[in-house]
Amino acid sequence: MSDTTLHGGLAPARSPSAAQLYRAVWRWHFYAGLYVVPFLLILATTGLIMLCVSVLDGRDGEKRLRVAPSATTLAVSRQAEAALAAVPDGVLKQYMAPLGPTHAALFRVDAGGLARIVAVDPATGRVLDDWSRRAGWYDLADTIHGTLMLGWVGDRMVEIAAGFGIVLILSGLYLWWPRSTGGLRRMLVPDLALRGRGLFRTLHGTLGFYVSIVLFAFLLSGMAWTGIWGETIVQAWSTFPAAKWDNVPLSDVTHAAMNDGGLKEVPWALEQTPMPASGSSAGLDGVPEGTPVTIDSVAALARRLGFGADGRFELNPPLGETGVWTISQDSMSNDSHHPTSDRTVHVDRYSGRILADVGYADYSPAGKAMAVGIALHEGDMGLWNVALNTLFCLSVIALCVSGIALWWLRRPKGAWRLAAPPVPANLPVARGAALTALVVSLLFPLVGLTLIAVLVLDLLVLPRVPGLRRALG
Repeated sequence: MSDTTLHGGLAPARSPSAAQLYRAVWRWHFYAGLYVVPFLLILATTGLIMLCVSVLDGRDGEKRLRVAPSATTLAVSRQAEAALAAVPDGVLKQYMAPLGPTHAALFRVDAGGLARIVAVDPATGRVLDDWSRRAGWYDLADTIHGTLMLGWVGDRMVEIAAGFGIVLILSGLYLWWPRSTGGLRRMLVPDLALRGRGLFRTLHGTLGFYVSIVLFAFLLSGMAWTGIWGETIVQAWSTFPAAKWDNVPLSDVTHAAMNDGGLKEVPWALEQTPMPASGSSAGLDGVPEGTPVTIDSVAALARRLGFGADGRFELNPPLGETGVWTISQDSMSNDSHHPTSDRTVHVDRYSGRILADVGYADYSPAGKAMAVGIALHEGDMGLWNVALNTLFCLSVIALCVSGIALWWLRRPKGAWRLAAPPVPANLPVARGAALTALVVSLLFPLVGLTLIAVLVLDLLVLPRVPGLRRALG
């Protein structure tokens, strides 16, 4: 196959060694795409569903119901009583303050192992509606998006796909990078005069170039939630150190215990941080001395601390004898549009003293990057973010479709073969591929192990099994 044929008639001729390297990168781009494209289509589609539901309805249905604005509201405890009355034998698990003066207050009430959301008019205490939590379109799409509904197995598959997605981006940029005078325009502007495979190639390459930066950021922020690279490696050394809470007793429970199943409600930088424990004289002044520590006094403390001034805040009652009241506000939970306003405060259930107060400024550099990255990833930073993410998801779908079309048009007519790009004959290129696999293994272990397995198949197995080589070639 000539270099011109290799490029679909669009690239200038170059040295044999450069052509060999191109073939090697092209082959790896093909292999990465073979695994990644189905996942990208799933992730982009479910991402669009979550984005639409979040904008129109809210992740917890907080935008679903409206109320008449009122100058006065009932005490939170009165509202909670109304919510509990709507769910027999229910236990209050969370209070979500209204997003604004025309929005309802939401209460999570658990009963019989199931969580329900009860919407209450804060001015009258009237129950407006109640529904099962984690049972809507957002939740279904979120489960597919994170684990493909396969639990930890799906999580690992998505992690591998995200890692190979990065390989796909880097190899694609190499393949599309201009190598001749005037090539910059070809990289930035598609040639719509072309037809057939040439048209799909120019659209795929140009669109891929523009999407690559955002896709890289999305894949990296998504991988930070995964079980191996995220939880075990990156999050473990980037989490907020509980030692910064001077002389505060710590619980054996981490902040991740506050998550509701697979739904992420705790800031990434705090998930692995131990919770403080109630029952000591530690901490700073919080609920006024002599005032009972109740949902009303803690909610009043939250407002004195500035919670709810922009968006809403959430309040979690203590869990267990040493549990704490937790006041939180973060963009990831749709509480506000500004990740830099993230804040979590823990209050002793007995004394009302503030045991911990952690904000965005206290996060590690990785924690700050993740706070912004997750908000951007979820489209939480305003209408411009929603528009950007919508365009991005549609672009990723178009990129996948054009890649499939390129393969379909290139494959031998009438032959049902995978038609992978040819194996480079140059041994140094093969050694370079092995070195690349080693580097990737150190950065992304799960991806690296998969990459090594594919290398073994490609370099050792296929050359010795003619039938398999014909099926793939």
